[in-house]
Amino acid sequence: MTTETTPLASQIAWVTGSSRGLGKVMAEELARLGAKVAVHGSRSDSPRTFDEGGTMEELAADIADRTDAEVMATWGDVTSEEDVQRVADQIRTKWQQIDILVCCAGGDIGAGGTAAGRGGRPDQDDCLQISVNDLKSVMDRNLLGTMLCCRAVATEMMDRKQGRIITIGSIAGCVGRPAGSIYGVAKAGVHAWTRCLAEQLRPHNIPVNCVAPGGTVTERFLRIHEIDEEWLATEGTLERYGRPEEIASVVGFLCTDAARFVSGQIIRVDGASQTFAG
Repeated sequence: MTTETTPLASQIAWVTGSSRGLGKVMAEELARLGAKVAVHGSRSDSPRTFDEGGTMEELAADIADRTDAEVMATWGDVTSEEDVQRVADQIRTKWQQIDILVCCAGGDIGAGGTAAGRGGRPDQDDCLQISVNDLKSVMDRNLLGTMLCCRAVATEMMDRKQGRIITIGSIAGCVGRPAGSIYGVAKAGVHAWTRCLAEQLRPHNIPVNCVAPGGTVTERFLRIHEIDEEWLATEGTLERYGRPEEIASVVGFLCTDAARFVSGQIIRVDGASQTFAG
């Protein structure tokens, strides 16, 4: 292995919400690039949620086997400041510091959790009809969780004048829409938080960026959406759904030295489904 093939060698990465779906593939990409990676779920059995695995420990071992990287399993509620601090401290106890934070935990999941309805998606997710409990759940899972995780690692990065923070937004946060509204509001908040944090951490040499995926094929995505079969194509057209590895490759790039002067950006990865400025 060389620094060209493992540009993140010696880096410590924490990827929240990496028990399944997009986050899992992001964690594997950073491990493939040479980082030591802490995978994270809300529970020790989070990979079982949509039949994508068993336990967090099994997931960590699987990624380690496939990438030859060091991987540790963590779990906790990103909307709990106490849980977030506990997980961050666990990572520091094992590896001393956190160099990369990827805030992927989120989703349009209501107060009933992923077991309710269509993968946890609130029945009434518009501006006026969504229940207050569901509204708080969606906002907290996406925006508050991102805030708390960033706060848990930013100070140590500032002390070293080194680190990378990647938040995960959505193209849903770039437009108004009559359904899925609160998820869009939460992701718009993540976009704004990213820009504000990038300004604050600029004097400390810490790039902060947001990756905003379009519709991307994961097990949960397939379960909660009406799928256009033609959009399941994998090549030959940009008029299709994205694939997790296409999102993960952008996250990986932003963590490397090649992106050292990129900060404060909301990078849409959506095959040009949105081309307007902003």
